[in-house]
Amino acid sequence: MKKSWAGLLLVLAACGPSSGPALPPSGSSDLRFEIPSWSGAWYKGNTHAHTLESDGDASPEYVARWYKDHGYNFLVLSDHNVFTDPVTLSHIVDSTFLLIPGEEVTSSFEDASVHVNGLNLPGLVQARTAETLVGTIQANVDAIREVEGVPHINHPNFRWSFGIDELRQIERDRLLEIWNGHPTVHNEGGGGIESMEEVWDLLVTGGKRIYGIAVDDAHHFVGEFSPDRANPGRGWVAVRAGALEAPALMSALEAGHFYASTGVVLDDIVVKPRSLEVFIGTRGDFRYTTTFIGSSGRILHESVANPAVFELERDEGYVRARVVDSGGNLAWTQPIFVSRR
Repeated sequence: MKKSWAGLLLVLAACGPSSGPALPPSGSSDLRFEIPSWSGAWYKGNTHAHTLESDGDASPEYVARWYKDHGYNFLVLSDHNVFTDPVTLSHIVDSTFLLIPGEEVTSSFEDASVHVNGLNLPGLVQARTAETLVGTIQANVDAIREVEGVPHINHPNFRWSFGIDELRQIERDRLLEIWNGHPTVHNEGGGGIESMEEVWDLLVTGGKRIYGIAVDDAHHFVGEFSPDRANPGRGWVAVRAGALEAPALMSALEAGHFYASTGVVLDDIVVKPRSLEVFIGTRGDFRYTTTFIGSSGRILHESVANPAVFELERDEGYVRARVVDSGGNLAWTQPIFVSRR
C-alpha cells in the first residue's frame, strides 16, 4: 500500500506546474465568445435626420449633400410620417454615398411619444395606435416589419415616454437608440430613471438581443450650430458590410455588425474565441480609455492601451466595450455573447 501511494505521488508531481501551463479555472475551459461572421469594409452612416418635409429646416437635397460632404457613406431621411423617395435624389448617389429610404413612424399613447424609425422601406408606413403603450410600440414595429423594413425604437426618454418595463415586452426589434443628438431626449436619464445605456444593459442581461445605435436626429442644418439646437454630425454608426448596398447594410445592422459613436473612430474590432480586441483610430494628442462591460452593466476591465484587450476568464454573459476620449467623445461596440462549446 505504501508503495502504491508513493507511485501516485510521483505521478502527481510530474503533473505539477513545471510540466506545462496551468489549467484554466474549473468550468471555464469550454467558454467561448460567439465570433461574428462579419466581413467587408466599415461604412459610416446616420439613420435619423429630418428635412423641410416635416420639422427640419432644410430641403432633402441640402440634408443629403451635408452628409455626403462630411464623409458619410449612407443616410436615411426619416421625416415624421413622410416618405421621401431616394429616386428623387438619385443625382447625389454614387459609389461612395447611398440614400436609404426611411421614415420616422410617429404615434403616441396618452402623454407618451412613440417614434419608431423604419429603414429601407418601400413606401409610406401609416402610424398605428393601440389600447396600451406596449401595444402601440409593438404595432408600429410590426407595421415596419410587415413591409420588410428594419425598425429601430427612438429616444424612449424623450418626454419620459417609456422605459425598461415596456421595452422588454417588445418583440421583433433589434435596434435601440442608446444615444440621440437632439438636446431634449435625456440620454443620461435622471431623477431615478435609467440612462439609455443602462436600459440597454438591462435588456441584454434579461435575454433580449438588441443592439445600440447612435443617431443625430438632426433638424437644424441652417444657421447656428450650438448645443441647444438639433444639429447634424453628433451621433452615427459604422457598419461592417460586404457592400455599400441597402440589403447588406440592413443585414449587418440587425446582426450587430457595427459600432456606434459620437466622435471616436474604431479602426477594427477583433473577436477571438477568448478575447475581444478594440483598435482605436487616434487623432492628435487625444487620449483614450476603454471600459469593458458585462451583464447588468458590471465593469469588467479598464484599459488605456491601444488596442484595448479583454481576456475571457469566466461566463460574463456578454462583453461590450465603451471607449471615451479626452474630449468626452464616445464609441460603443455591440455585445459579444459568451457561449459554451
